[in-house]
Amino acid sequence: MATYLTQTFSKNSPTTKKEIRASVIEAGEKRIRPCLMTTATTLLALLPVLTSTGRGSDIMIPMAIPSFGGMLIALITLFVVPVLFSWKKEISLKNVNNEK
Repeated sequence: MATYLTQTFSKNSPTTKKEIRASVIEAGEKRIRPCLMTTATTLLALLPVLTSTGRGSDIMIPMAIPSFGGMLIALITLFVVPVLFSWKKEISLKNVNNEK
């Protein structure tokens, strides 16, 4: 997501808050679907492992829990990174305007 945000900002060179937010939305639209699909397939693939009760489950469940948690964190960061990126750019834009 951060790579797409950086590429979009270098391509668009926004100078107002409205342009910054439009660039964030543009980058997010390109990246949200692939990220959600990857995360969803991984989480769905881990559900049978996490709910198993047969032989070997005592070993597999502790191995699957970090992967499941990591994918949940990835899902959260998918929405947090664009907000923080926009916030940072808006603050830097504000600082540039205050210096003038």
